[in-house]
Amino acid sequence: MLTAAIIKSLQIYGIAIVVSLIVAVLIKVLVSVTARMEKRVPVEVPTGTVCPVFLGVPEEDVAAISAAIFAAIGPHRVLRISQPSHGWAVGGRAAQHSSHTPGHAPGRSHR
Repeated sequence: MLTAAIIKSLQIYGIAIVVSLIVAVLIKVLVSVTARMEKRVPVEVPTGTVCPVFLGVPEEDVAAISAAIFAAIGPHRVLRISQPSHGWAVGGRAAQHSSHTPGHAPGRSHR
């Protein structure tokens, strides 16, 4: 009885080892294939003049934002950096509040 349990546990352990090795080899193959695909000529970083930005925005922030955009989607220019406007939020709140009428039960339509 005990020997059968030991043999069964060794079989399960062996299966786990084989599956782990197969997964490790598969990961290694995928890493090497993707590494070969990514070996390309480095993209030339475009240089240009610094455009004027909104007062109070440090040039370091503009440079960091531009670098992040270039890294994410390629060469694009930051057209404008300005203070955020909350007009859309006020309009949305007004529309939300005006959609509710007093005495109206939730889930029932107006008739």
